[in-house]
Amino acid sequence: MARVVTSSIQKTAQYYIEDLGNQIVLEMVLIPGGSFKMGSPTEELGHQESESPQHLVSIKPFCMGKYPVTQAQWQAVAALPQVNRELKPNPSYFKGENRPVESVSWHDAVEFCDRLTAHTKRVYRLPSEAEWEYACRAGTNTPFHFGETIMTDLANYRGTDNEEYKWSAGSYGRGPKGIYRQETTVVGSFEVANAFGLYDMHGNVWEWCADHWHENYEGAPTDGSAWIEAGDENDNRLRLLRGGCWGSNPWNCRCAYRNYDLHDYGYIDLGVRVMCGVASTLLCQS
Repeated sequence: MARVVTSSIQKTAQYYIEDLGNQIVLEMVLIPGGSFKMGSPTEELGHQESESPQHLVSIKPFCMGKYPVTQAQWQAVAALPQVNRELKPNPSYFKGENRPVESVSWHDAVEFCDRLTAHTKRVYRLPSEAEWEYACRAGTNTPFHFGETIMTDLANYRGTDNEEYKWSAGSYGRGPKGIYRQETTVVGSFEVANAFGLYDMHGNVWEWCADHWHENYEGAPTDGSAWIEAGDENDNRLRLLRGGCWGSNPWNCRCAYRNYDLHDYGYIDLGVRVMCGVASTLLCQS
């Protein structure tokens, strides 16, 4: 059963709690519908051609995980009946029940959603990258939802230069250098939510999206749906990743930054955050 709750995070956020059993819960935050400009302007520091052209996208309301999926949540859902493929109950390299699950492939993430759907009778899925960026920005148009720069006391990323390769990569814009933790951190540990009430949208683990990879936004959907047609024959196995990770340079953690990997590949920086469209409709009516 899900409980609907209203909580003050930075402003009042409405969310519901999905009970996964054994005192393990999944908190889902209501993301209101709206329109936003997706991508980054060419003058943004770290801008990539893949983030162009900027385009207006309309988003319907939905609910999104307050945090990346944790290892405890993953283990609870992995114990549910299989839908299409097996799931390892403890795939993560950096162990901790409240750390984000990692080392999961795109197919693993989809199976997690499918099992959660079968168990709750609500439709869970991976967000489209448009939904992900809209949720991350939370009404802002700056490189990060908390402003023009990023610091390692706000997010988990590589805040030091790379001495081996002589890269000056530890800071962004006028922001300071910081530390390099070289591992994931407990979800929500920075206690910095965006205006929608979401945590860890910058850094910690990359988050799989539903979309195939495309080299830019030419021809991209404007209704918030996932772009599921392959960009070309060679891109058929590539899926979108968003948000940056514990090993990322700061500019790779920007709201607009786009990454990709093979759909059957799971590495120690690849995680997942789920969304639910049907649940948002129920929540709006509650």
